[in-house]
Amino acid sequence: MRVSIKLKFSVFLAALLILTVVVLSSLVLRGIELNQQSQVEGILAQQTRLVNLNVRQAYYTEAVRLEPELFLQQNGRRLTKALADSTGLPIALYDMSGKQVGASFAPGESELIQETLNYALQNKIAYHEQGDTLLYAAPLDGPEGQIGVIWIQYSVQSYHDFYARILQLFIWAGITVVALSFILGYLFFNRFAVAITRLKKSAASIQAGNYITESPVKRKDELGDLGQGIYYMSTSIQQNITAMHAEQQKLQLAIEKLQALEQQQKQYIGNISHEFKTPLTSIKAYVELLSMYKDDPQLLDDATNNIGKETERLYEMVEKVLHLSALEKYDFENQAEDVEIAALLEDACGRMRGKVEKFALNMELRLEPAVIHSDRESLMHIFINLLDNAIKYNVHGGMIRVENELRMKERQVVIHIYNSGTPIPEEAQEKIFEPFYTVNKDRARKTGGTGLGLSLVKQFVEKQGGTITLLPSDQEHQDGVTFQLVFPLSEPDIDTSLQVGNKSE
Repeated sequence: MRVSIKLKFSVFLAALLILTVVVLSSLVLRGIELNQQSQVEGILAQQTRLVNLNVRQAYYTEAVRLEPELFLQQNGRRLTKALADSTGLPIALYDMSGKQVGASFAPGESELIQETLNYALQNKIAYHEQGDTLLYAAPLDGPEGQIGVIWIQYSVQSYHDFYARILQLFIWAGITVVALSFILGYLFFNRFAVAITRLKKSAASIQAGNYITESPVKRKDELGDLGQGIYYMSTSIQQNITAMHAEQQKLQLAIEKLQALEQQQKQYIGNISHEFKTPLTSIKAYVELLSMYKDDPQLLDDATNNIGKETERLYEMVEKVLHLSALEKYDFENQAEDVEIAALLEDACGRMRGKVEKFALNMELRLEPAVIHSDRESLMHIFINLLDNAIKYNVHGGMIRVENELRMKERQVVIHIYNSGTPIPEEAQEKIFEPFYTVNKDRARKTGGTGLGLSLVKQFVEKQGGTITLLPSDQEHQDGVTFQLVFPLSEPDIDTSLQVGNKSE
């Protein structure tokens, strides 16, 4: 069943008012009850003090001084009558054994009355209500302590009548306030419901394709803002639909580009498959030969040597493919810090020294201290790959030179890694940073190259905010290959007074 919003608001307001009236009424009535209780306790406590005072006075004015208990038993009825006449209240007196010694009324017998009396015999005050009557028991003090109990009967009907009148007043006032509030709230919320209905109709009109030309609600509140927003939305949708047809052609162009990208992806996967297939074919051939000629020691040596080489090549190729994939997926693992570039280059060259000596090459370092803000592991990967290429593609007895220079004006450090190998042909220089591209495939297969090293290096360099380029051979040297790396210097400025360090080996 559908319920209008103005009815919901009115019912909510009425419920809220009912809750408020109930809470306030409860608090006020509880306060009245506590106040009445305090008044009654004060009156009865005062009457108790008067009774005790009269009893002690009667005791001390006796001609013959008796024991307090005996005095109470002999004079109880007389004292009770005199006390009832002076206080105007029904009074009864009991001794310490709980026996009644005098009463101006009939207290009655009940378990609750006996329990109250026993409590008062312990020198404590106790009372309870029976209808409109309060039964009050208090210790009766003698000259040397408690000698009995004072039992007072006090009417609380006037208090109950006052409490009932206040409760009835709250009930009628609450009903009147809630009824008036519901009616006024219903009329007040009706104005909001009308505005909301107009907004709903405008939204339905826009949904049907009929766009509005002005705000459906003109108010200076949130509903007015909402009406203005619906108007602007209608205008924007109309404009966007017009523009959507123009974007359709762009979308078609994007689809064509995606299809081209898909083709490139298939080619990329084909290249990887081809690179994997070549060493696997060689391994498979040796396995088949070994199964045919198990007793040929020369074949066993050749197979062991060549399978080992092809396995190492496969391992290197898989590792580089994983590096290339991880670089695109785990960007957050890059942890930049201040790195002293000369020290890091010396460390990288030290790691490659064994391989340099194996190929009878010479390595020369010309380094200046410089600090850049970069990821240390990424930089080490860059330098190791470039040095490894400089070793693999060098000539026997050739040279490797690693040097850097500071460009303080541009706030850059420039690194050159040179090897004296065969220069890269001009037509291949723009492709060497593409994945799986190799200048000399025969040379690459001999050295274990997969064409992924420089592609990874370029991505790592750009990730550190640097650039890498292949310098033309006639710019730096007439022969050989030189890679140039440029990185921004770290802030604050480095101390240019540091001595330049040259190292060669």
